[in-house]
Amino acid sequence: MCRLLRCSVKKFLLLMLTFAVVHSATAQQPANPPPPTTQSVSSSAFGDPRSTTLLDQGLAPMRASSVTQPASVFDKGMVVAYYGSPSSTRMGILGEETIPEAAANLEKLCQEYKAAGAPGVVQPAFHLIYATIYPEGKVGYLPSHVVRTYIDYALEHGILVVLDHQLGVMPIREAMDSMLPWLKYPNVHLAIDPEWRTDNPGKVIGQITAQEINEAEQMMQNYLIKNNLPGKRMLIVHQFNYKMILHPSEVRANFSHVDLVHHADGWGLKAVKLDTYAFLAAMKNMPITGFKLFYRKPWKVRGWDTPLLTPAQVLALSPRPSYVSYQ
Repeated sequence: MCRLLRCSVKKFLLLMLTFAVVHSATAQQPANPPPPTTQSVSSSAFGDPRSTTLLDQGLAPMRASSVTQPASVFDKGMVVAYYGSPSSTRMGILGEETIPEAAANLEKLCQEYKAAGAPGVVQPAFHLIYATIYPEGKVGYLPSHVVRTYIDYALEHGILVVLDHQLGVMPIREAMDSMLPWLKYPNVHLAIDPEWRTDNPGKVIGQITAQEINEAEQMMQNYLIKNNLPGKRMLIVHQFNYKMILHPSEVRANFSHVDLVHHADGWGLKAVKLDTYAFLAAMKNMPITGFKLFYRKPWKVRGWDTPLLTPAQVLALSPRPSYVSYQ
């Protein structure tokens, strides 16, 4: 096993030495999102009971009540997502297709997972790059009206929305504060990407600490409870290189209102991706796993999977990923 992990790490480092990504998006400082409108949504993912008690040891409950464990989107199945930025055609599917086109194609993909044997519900999701990194580690935000457009459409059609922050040199508290108000929408979840926690993006792979991840989870939990918001929410953390999370054994995944998803990122050869997934899945303190796939595009000189795993092959991974995304 140790020899396999050393081999995996060497493969990661060799792959990442050639890694280069060009990012472009419209920069705009985020405004507080408008309050969610009341809508009738049939999807069971949004019908979660409201929780009233903070369960973490040493923290007092926000109000006196019986203990209620909030419902998770994973209670009934898995999530399949399209990833990207509406501001760029070079950063993923959501920048290449209109919202209705992406929703229709995503629904077909979810049906492929059902046909391949996915148990339970296959929940579609829009995974939006909310904060995009720029040179020297600065970030630019999606305009609030664009985010709201995706959320409103998703609410109406039973789709989840994930807002992903590329961090840059921003402190984790500031990054989380920019996203927390969006949790007032019942279909919104969050993600952070340690790759871009750097002042030299595309050349230096970034990293965050276990303490920062735990702090992000605690901030989410406190916000959800303080505002009496329904359901467990995902916090997705990307990783493809061993150094992206410092002290990984100290990451907590026992917050009562947060589903921490350890998302295996990175493009490349099938064998390398499988090694990466096995390496990350061995971190048993982060049991909810994710897997990301990269489509080949005519304009790309690199940055795709060879070959692209089929839904059946993804479902055959051990452990089976709970969250699958496509870029």
